[in-house]
Amino acid sequence: MTLSAVQADFFLHHLAIKSNNPDKLAEFYSNVMNMKTNKISSQEFICDGPDRKIIITSGINKTLSYAGMVCRSEKNLYRFKEFLIQKNLNLLDFKSDFYKSGSVSVKDPDDNLICFGVLKENDKNDQEGIYAPLQHLTFTSQDVEAFQNFYANKLGFQITDRVVKQDGELATCFTTSNHQHHTIACFKSSSKGMDHHSYEAGDWNYIKNWCDHFASNNIKLMWGPGRHGPGNNLFVFIEDIDGNWIEISAELETVHGRPVKNWPQEERTLNLWGNAIMRS
Repeated sequence: MTLSAVQADFFLHHLAIKSNNPDKLAEFYSNVMNMKTNKISSQEFICDGPDRKIIITSGINKTLSYAGMVCRSEKNLYRFKEFLIQKNLNLLDFKSDFYKSGSVSVKDPDDNLICFGVLKENDKNDQEGIYAPLQHLTFTSQDVEAFQNFYANKLGFQITDRVVKQDGELATCFTTSNHQHHTIACFKSSSKGMDHHSYEAGDWNYIKNWCDHFASNNIKLMWGPGRHGPGNNLFVFIEDIDGNWIEISAELETVHGRPVKNWPQEERTLNLWGNAIMRS
């Protein structure tokens, strides 16, 4: 029996992003995102925190190398790969220090590399620091319809919410590979790439702790606090030194097979409490 992504229960485990100053960006994540840094070379750093991991390599700023998804069962991974084969996807071998053998990757319509695997036993995360697991990744794209078709119909993510313009054009699509409201989403934009990545703090008090931590590092909030419509989560945003947007989220909606919700593209959809940053 094959399994879709949501049936296999994948979660976002790590991101690999590029920077033209990887050492400086690693220092930022170490200090501001409360992570420990392991220097692999002058061109590669691994930043670790409790259930969050960012790999930083040399390259063009604000570029994703790959997103690492993890499921808890080798049997589920095998059944998911069978699902992808039935969808006639081009599966790419993917070797990783974090995954057991058998991991694979695929490229989405915008050439974002998404990887799927099972963690090695020695890669269980027990790092110290403020708790906030890596939770979701959001892209920008010129074609959100193609994003929706690929992640829902080819990978088997569940569509939870959509934001629709007045003329009926799809502006945003939220998809999930587990019970949380979204693990990968996409905004309509004139460009393609990363919009932001997000960490789930748990509840409001932990957002307060994160904001006090940001203040101690002289980091100003760029947006929030607020509450999104889709997902109903509390949020604050900051920006790293390369311009990558980082979200600290709390109380994200859990989803158990509910129908898809459509939202109008308006400021209140993005922030029920106040001002919004409109993508398009």
